[in-house]
Amino acid sequence: MIFRFLIFIAIWLVIDLYVFQAVKTAFTGPKSQYIYLAYWLIDGLMILTLIYLGVSGKFASGPPKGGSYLMALAILSLAPKIVASPFLLIEDIFRLLHGGYLGIQKIRNTVDSESLTFWSRRKFVSQLALGAAAIPFVGTIYGVIKGKYDYRVHKVKIAFKDLPDAFHGFKITQLSDIHSGSFDDPIAVQRGIDLANAQNSDMIVFTGDLVNNLATEMDNWIGHFSELTAPLGKFSILGNHDYGDYVQWPNEEAKQRNFDALKNVHQQIGFRLLLNESVFIEKDGEKIALIGVENWGKRGFVKHGDLDKAIANIDDKEFKILLSHDPSHWEEKTVPHQKHIHLTMAGHTHGMQFGIEIPGIKWSPVKYIYKQWAGLYEKAGKHIYVNRGFGFIGFPGRVGILPEITVIELIKG
Repeated sequence: MIFRFLIFIAIWLVIDLYVFQAVKTAFTGPKSQYIYLAYWLIDGLMILTLIYLGVSGKFASGPPKGGSYLMALAILSLAPKIVASPFLLIEDIFRLLHGGYLGIQKIRNTVDSESLTFWSRRKFVSQLALGAAAIPFVGTIYGVIKGKYDYRVHKVKIAFKDLPDAFHGFKITQLSDIHSGSFDDPIAVQRGIDLANAQNSDMIVFTGDLVNNLATEMDNWIGHFSELTAPLGKFSILGNHDYGDYVQWPNEEAKQRNFDALKNVHQQIGFRLLLNESVFIEKDGEKIALIGVENWGKRGFVKHGDLDKAIANIDDKEFKILLSHDPSHWEEKTVPHQKHIHLTMAGHTHGMQFGIEIPGIKWSPVKYIYKQWAGLYEKAGKHIYVNRGFGFIGFPGRVGILPEITVIELIKG
């Protein structure tokens, strides 16, 4: 872990040195030395602090709140340089090719060697690179100041031929990945809760990660989330962060007390916590099955979910909705399951809190880790919806991938 962290710091320094060449080319005035000093002073302080936090182990269970803002500053420093680097690299490739050409001409003595001039870095290209770097710089600032609480409602209609008639038009509001330990603005959080209630859905579900690590992170938020209302009930499951696995506990008893307290918080805010079990939702004499599994994830995440146990009392003919935190569970366990589970609702990915979502473009680096990372997917007649998350963790912001309140409407047809 420390070795990988130091490699990251080394790569950061290399990128710093590379982009600094553009800074020197773009700024050549009499006071340019102050710009150079600021460039290295800011990055130097951040790198030294990150080295201290990484080597001391303070990032081992997730960065503290102050550390998360340091991470934001690191991204604010590094992301623009990553964007600027390709512009400089393309120019350097042409400079290298030109230098090779000059070398060949000199060896052949076909021209006067004194007339051969190697291309220097052009000021225009450096200014273009730094201008492009301003885009993620501004985006990161927006993401930290406003984006992390810029809640968006995503409305989706999904048609099923075998949906019971009484559930045609049935609406479900989904929240996921609240991560209450990261919140720092009660007014903004309340605005998100009010927006969720304004959807007037029949049922509300929460698909895991109520906290970052500790049950006490919810102490200041119980009153807020207790205000969520739905006529046919509120239901929840656990995510990987809810087990307290990312904290060094003095003993197993302390970890279990925290876990028990967290389960009690679900009850305090009015959610029925489903632990590898199922319930029936009834309406006008008809019913659908709501199934909830504990966390099950690939890539080293805990695998407490037991789909067979959760679905044991559900006939195959029943219409089924599954709550499962990690979308990797869907492809590994749900899709190949002999019982047809019509719809799975998941979260976990956060859309990496970074990406691009504009008409015609939907991209985030997390797509290279999770095939299903945001929105609706279908396979073998089974659907999954992956919520982008209500909260945030690690990086205290959202750039391009904004916090989500999902409203799924079930349609007969």
